[in-house]
Amino acid sequence: MQDRAAVWLQHALPKRALTELAGALARRPLGPVTQAAIRRFITRYGVDMSEAAQPDPAAYATFNDFFTRALRPGARPLAAADLVCPVDGAISQCGAIERDRILQAKGHGYTVAALLGGDAARAAAFADGTFATLYLSPRDYHRIHMPCAGRLERMVHVPGSLYSVNPVTARGVPGLFARNERVVCLFEGQRPDGRRFAFALVLVGATIVGSVATAWHGVVNPPRPGVVRSWDYDDREIALAQGAEMGRFLLGSTVIVLLPAGVARLPPDWAPGRPVRMGEAMGAWLS
Repeated sequence: MQDRAAVWLQHALPKRALTELAGALARRPLGPVTQAAIRRFITRYGVDMSEAAQPDPAAYATFNDFFTRALRPGARPLAAADLVCPVDGAISQCGAIERDRILQAKGHGYTVAALLGGDAARAAAFADGTFATLYLSPRDYHRIHMPCAGRLERMVHVPGSLYSVNPVTARGVPGLFARNERVVCLFEGQRPDGRRFAFALVLVGATIVGSVATAWHGVVNPPRPGVVRSWDYDDREIALAQGAEMGRFLLGSTVIVLLPAGVARLPPDWAPGRPVRMGEAMGAWLS
């Protein structure tokens, strides 16, 4: 009953208006109001400021400055692994892509093509591949890092709704991650044996998520023109090392990692609900 009520509320809320208002407030230096909001947030969600490069809440001029805070050096060492986890958070779902279908929650799924904004040709690269859906809670570190080295090929901003992406909504809203606004980042990686492969990081927006920014572009949204926007980088060499920051959420959400078939396997202990930390081992190359 509580889940149904929460999902009904998600349908009823003016999600875009709330998000745009929250984003505008989070960007502005509001002095005592900003400081009170930051301190309340830290207390409410149990944020560990000892990990931050700047642990003093009063040092942040805007709520976004606080929310996208950097970590102190050494707080997230990279594992000696072929793939490392790109974010702090928890696993929502992970495993095999069944042909072109990704599991969202029991009874719900969506296609890779829908997730990528209708790009069937790009989606075909991930048929029968591997995915990991990683949920970032409000208390988490909200910068996103590279699971492996990669060269950026394309970025796509896909318009959509702004449902919450918490576990209750994931269970109750069909096709959630392919319905919400998102920024699709498509890369080319290379294994030690020389084999090149496509991989994707999909940054999914949600209620109150004011915007998404990437390291090469800056803030992607707003604007929100209501149409798919894309940027191709064939004429530019944008290469990011494993563990490098590739983007950030200005207020938090979900990252979906897509890998093609036959490239890598996830750790055997990765399962829904498991907490994860940026930099921990996320996978190993398949022979």
